[in-house]
Amino acid sequence: MTSMPSITFSRRSFIALSAALPWAFRGLVSGSTYYIPVGLELYSVRDELKKDPQATVRAVAKMGYQLVEFYAPYYEWTAAQAKDMRKLLDDLKIRCYSTHNDESFFSAEKIDHARELNQILGTKYMVQAWSDPKPDLDGWKSLAEKLNAAAEKLEPAGLKVGYHNHDAEWKMVAGKRPIEVLAANTKPSVMLQLDVGTCVEAGGDPVAWIKANPGRIRSIHCKDWSADPNVGYKALFGEGKADWKSIFNAAETDGGVEYYLIEQEGSRYPELETVQRCLATFRKTHGAR
Repeated sequence: MTSMPSITFSRRSFIALSAALPWAFRGLVSGSTYYIPVGLELYSVRDELKKDPQATVRAVAKMGYQLVEFYAPYYEWTAAQAKDMRKLLDDLKIRCYSTHNDESFFSAEKIDHARELNQILGTKYMVQAWSDPKPDLDGWKSLAEKLNAAAEKLEPAGLKVGYHNHDAEWKMVAGKRPIEVLAANTKPSVMLQLDVGTCVEAGGDPVAWIKANPGRIRSIHCKDWSADPNVGYKALFGEGKADWKSIFNAAETDGGVEYYLIEQEGSRYPELETVQRCLATFRKTHGAR
């Protein structure tokens, strides 16, 4: 597996590279300059992906996305199919830093296949995309134990585990938010992938959460949410309630963010047009910070 680059540039080199790569974004941590790529969670273009996976990946790469995050359809791939996709990613000069996985893909029956596919794709994180809401805190602690066990199994292969929140993790259970239980009971190596839209919709504060968990918010799903019941998650990036400039600042100052992922659940536009519009707004919003 190819590791994620961490490169420090001189100011002159940075300016030159910024001109050459207008979609690359800059963060400042302890005086060092580094680039934070932006990718797409492919659930955003799920209908297009179902029709033609390779054509869809080509299309989003052409828009300027630097990464893709695969989800459920990839579970069924053979090693040969994963190799074909990896070749395409390499040809397009884009990466897959993480995949979204259901709970069963971490099971004893499936984890070997999951490991093989992710090693072929060159990913760094296997992220659990969802867990059913638990009736008590013990259920969430049990989930944390499972994430830790998966992390131990995958570590020798150079893979790390992540967990992706939905709204249930922000709603109080016995006086605590489940997301806090997961953070407190998982290894520091387990990434807390922040889904901004579901956090905001559930009444959470993304900036406070990032600052409370330094170094663990290594990727963020840049999904917006509108309080208008007729819009909700159909709000495009930048059209909803999220304070993106503050989120970016916290992510790059405290969170340890390594990459951003745009995710869109629905839209008034066709899928490919939607993600192109989101990327354009992301560039303007991040660049203006």
